Amino acid sequence: MDFATLFLIALGLSLDSFAVSLANGLSIKELSAWLIFKSSTNLALFQGGMTFIGWYLAVGFQQAIMAYDHWIAFTLLFLIGAKMIYESLQPAEEIKTSNDPLSKIKLVAQGIGTSIDALAIGISFAFLEIEIITPVAIIFAVTFLFSLIGIQIGKHYGQKLGRKMEILGGIILIGIGIKILIEHLYFQ
Repeated sequence: MDFATLFLIALGLSLDSFAVSLANGLSIKELSAWLIFKSSTNLALFQGGMTFIGWYLAVGFQQAIMAYDHWIAFTLLFLIGAKMIYESLQPAEEIKTSNDPLSKIKLVAQGIGTSIDALAIGISFAFLEIEIITPVAIIFAVTFLFSLIGIQIGKHYGQKLGRKMEILGGIILIGIGIKILIEHLYFQ
């Protein structure tokens, strides 16, 4: 498979991570360089890692995961998005601030929720007998870059528009979950 095709696949996979990063940038009040790096690296690792796992476990695994992967992604993204919306609607004095706005649980949920499709891509790479190292590296790099861009855009506009942007971030995550669900239920 040529580089251009692999890049386009990576670009397609990274769009969900871009949207999640945008939501993170919109909703996290004090976004440090460490949180930006942590979020972007997490999403990129899940995209690349799930591609590798799909490739590695391709034999006999494809039918088992494809039956419910869209429900897993939808549920995780819906719950995270709904929580963001709920928290943004609470009076400022009732909001409990977390020392870690990107907790391990939130990072894992975001990573899984955005990388289920990467698992299927990995499976297809195995069926096409494609060596996996180059595709995983490209998927990681593109996702990392798009996640950095997304979180920076979200940070810029989130600081200007305040708490209302957290609602938008939640809606974006729920929208991604609905998109994944619709695509899998009606177009496959």
